[in-house]
Amino acid sequence: MKKTGKFITIEGTDGSGKSTQIELLKDYFNEINKEAVFVREPGSTEIGEKIRSLILDTKNTAMTDETEALLYAACRIQLVKEVILPSLEEGKIVVCDRYVDSSIAYQGFGRGLGQEKIESINSFAIEKCMPDITLFFNLPPEKGILRKNNQKKLDRIELEGLSFHNKVYNGYLSLAASNKDRIKSIDASLPVEQVFLDVKNIIDAMR
Repeated sequence: MKKTGKFITIEGTDGSGKSTQIELLKDYFNEINKEAVFVREPGSTEIGEKIRSLILDTKNTAMTDETEALLYAACRIQLVKEVILPSLEEGKIVVCDRYVDSSIAYQGFGRGLGQEKIESINSFAIEKCMPDITLFFNLPPEKGILRKNNQKKLDRIELEGLSFHNKVYNGYLSLAASNKDRIKSIDASLPVEQVFLDVKNIIDAMR
């Protein structure tokens, strides 16, 4: 079947405000009567949620970087085949909270596995199912960490130090610079309302 829907991914470092903007985007699509499917990575399938619990469990300190990267890819292929591709083939909008860019930023740059290796792993996982547009909420990690510190419980990835999150952030900046047509950088340090106005303008332009 031919893909007729639109695929939007949401990216950013921890604490960049993605969750808030996704909720506003849900409301907006309802207002304009656009059918949209919202999913998250890792997760959003029965198998994916089980993999998510493995990846993010703070007790799993022995997990190697390579295992982490492969688990993300396994979770991704389940989501692509079970939810994303079928929804796109039905002409729906799919909004995914994190996708392959996250793996490149977090495992490729953050863990030091390299962009080429992560792209190779994921070329099998995503089966050429790339986003039409990616919204990158650009916020330096030191600001995001301050936001996250207000949360009661952090997961295994969020608990990594500032050095790791800076590497991730630099990975995102590199991806945004080399994929300007697809990745739209949004200043996430602005007030929530202004950030969403920027989001809405990008979404409206792709209709």
